[in-house]
Amino acid sequence: MIKTLAITPSIVTGKDKVIEIRNLLKKFGDRTVLHNVNLDVFDGENLVVLGRSGTGKSVLIKCMVGLLKPDGGDITILGYSVASLSESKLNELRLQVGFSFQGSALYDSMTIRQNLEFPLKRNLGIYDRKTLDEMVITSLKEVGLEKTINQKPAELSGGMKKRIGIARTLILKPKVMLYDEPTAGLDPETSAEINELILQVRDKYNTASIIITHDVSCARQTSDRIVALIDGESKREGTFEELKSANDKEMTHFFNY
Repeated sequence: MIKTLAITPSIVTGKDKVIEIRNLLKKFGDRTVLHNVNLDVFDGENLVVLGRSGTGKSVLIKCMVGLLKPDGGDITILGYSVASLSESKLNELRLQVGFSFQGSALYDSMTIRQNLEFPLKRNLGIYDRKTLDEMVITSLKEVGLEKTINQKPAELSGGMKKRIGIARTLILKPKVMLYDEPTAGLDPETSAEINELILQVRDKYNTASIIITHDVSCARQTSDRIVALIDGESKREGTFEELKSANDKEMTHFFNY
């Protein structure tokens, strides 16, 4: 049955809660972007936050990693209360949270090898050439792109850049993955490949993931549960089929595809 309660019930039995958001509020001046946002994510679960463009989805994910400061409410990730963290503790948390940016966020001046080595050197202090090579090649194999190691981002397709961005995130072995519009700008076939990769990441690494998207096909393929963000508020929660079959007027536009 479709849930309309503000707080997501603990329906994933036997799993630890990894992310908890309660009554999140975010404003920009007089404009309220997020309000009364509530959700839970459990270990090994893919939660899709589904919403139209401009409904605050990307703002939500930036609040979660401390890139934006909320104006109210609480965010707890892996036991860390994000709002109360010092800069050093926030960096400690970020090492455990993989953030796959909408635009892949690769450095154009670097080769793919250098892009993947960058977080290893900067965050983990790894400079040993053999170790770097092993970790980079392993991460590229995970996304099926080991042959791109000496290429630059400009030489790759949009879908390949998305895969490399995910590989660069996975190289630090995060416990939580945050995907910001992972299929944006991709054709249906490439989108399906990225969706499958998201499932593979969950299954192999047992990550808890939040997938921010307006793409209903992405939501259908990747989600264990969905929270619908409507006018900046988490108004509906359920599985894809529950939300689709509920005949809810506020959800109808999502499923007319």
